[in-house]
Amino acid sequence: MKTRNPDAQRVAHEPESMQKYSDEVREQIAKKAYELYEQRGRQAERDIEDWLKAEELVRKEMNAAR
Repeated sequence: MKTRNPDAQRVAHEPESMQKYSDEVREQIAKKAYELYEQRGRQAERDIEDWLKAEELVRKEMNAAR
C-alpha cells in the first residue's frame, strides 16, 4: 500500500511579483509582514494585506539605501 504525502498535493505557487526577489529579500518581507501582524494584535485573515504592505516598506528601505 502506497502512503500518500498530504504535503505533496499542496504546491505553493508564489505570486509573480515575488519571483523577482532573492531569498534574502523574501525573508525581510516575511519578517516585516509578521511585525505588522503583531502590531495589529495578531488579527487573523489580513495576511495578504500585511504581506503587500511589508513588500512596499522593504522596497522603500532598499531604494533609500541606494
